[in-house]
Amino acid sequence: MPVQLVQSAERDLMTKVAIVEDNATLRKYLGELINKTPGHRCVCLCGSAEEAVIEIPVYKPNVVLMDIHLPGESGIACTAMLREKLPSAHVIMLTVYKDIKIIFQALKAGACGYVLKRSDEKEILEAIAEVRAGGAPMTSEIARMVVRSFLEEPKAAPSAGTEQLSAREMEILALLAEGFPNKEIASRLFISTGTVRTHLMHIFEKLHVRCRTEAAAKYLRSKPAHAPPVRFS
Repeated sequence: MPVQLVQSAERDLMTKVAIVEDNATLRKYLGELINKTPGHRCVCLCGSAEEAVIEIPVYKPNVVLMDIHLPGESGIACTAMLREKLPSAHVIMLTVYKDIKIIFQALKAGACGYVLKRSDEKEILEAIAEVRAGGAPMTSEIARMVVRSFLEEPKAAPSAGTEQLSAREMEILALLAEGFPNKEIASRLFISTGTVRTHLMHIFEKLHVRCRTEAAAKYLRSKPAHAPPVRFS
């Protein structure tokens, strides 16, 4: 394989991470953690929401680690603005305390999950890997709050409904709504986890949702009489 193609493939597999954190020491630590982890690269370090909404769209990271409490605009407001500018990015909230109401607001703004600042390196990296695989790192309590919130919203327009999904996509969506991870979905359907991820990307695009929790909520809302219970680990 030509060197250029190999380098391009390596770039595609690289997880690019941006960090938004006003504490300079923690910001530097997280950047170093990302850069020393194989297959990861920190592409942007920001100390405020105002800086982040300008800088991050330029670097197009796969994942953004976002402090909830920032000077000026909050991390929640920053998340909403970034979701408009860079809808493909997965935002993970960084928080000191597991304040359910604040985390819930962040998830509603478009975040995919959260991680506590006191988490060890392994937990932070696992959260990044989880969102890259289509997951949502959060507790079951908060996940249920998000699902209930979407269920209470008015029904989506027909163009954004599940009827446009293929039979295979509906199978995957049903298993996702039951709380199964990608690996288990792949095992049950005798397909690869990569194929599951591809189908999930198509499902999210067709349903106009940003994460598994929103997709599960839309599935339940479209099939209230037959929907399986959602299980979150």
